[in-house]
Amino acid sequence: MDAIPVQCSKMTQTRLVFPPDTNHMGTIFGGKVLAYIDEIAALAAMKHSNAVVVTASIDSVNFLSSAKVGEALTLEACVTKTGRSSMEVYVKVYADDLLHGEQKVTTESFLTMVAVGGDGKPVSVPEVIPETEEEKALYRTAADRKREREKKARMTV
Repeated sequence: MDAIPVQCSKMTQTRLVFPPDTNHMGTIFGGKVLAYIDEIAALAAMKHSNAVVVTASIDSVNFLSSAKVGEALTLEACVTKTGRSSMEVYVKVYADDLLHGEQKVTTESFLTMVAVGGDGKPVSVPEVIPETEEEKALYRTAADRKREREKKARMTV
């Protein structure tokens, strides 16, 4: 199975923040953002693997700032590292104030997705090739994140 550049797994989605998406302070619910993150991570992993995927873990979600009613949320995702059947996916979320031309990062997250076949069992995925400096940095630090995931998994057993 040939390795695939990170660029080939990149996905982008943009959504408008509506009043029903927000809390009493007029900012988007964290759970709504999590659902969007899970969805785009799955899309990026499916694009990379050409397979159905399931979410194995959401390793970290850092809410850095909030998005308000009327702002556009832009989500970007890409596969940063692969295992035999698993893929680490990095998701970054931006809020765009389209009326004032301002953009800010609201959320960053790492998820692990697993490719599965028709029988529901894991299937092999191609390796990933990082090309940009950001991609290379995410690739280099993936082993540390994997160790943290495994450490957390052992603590919950």
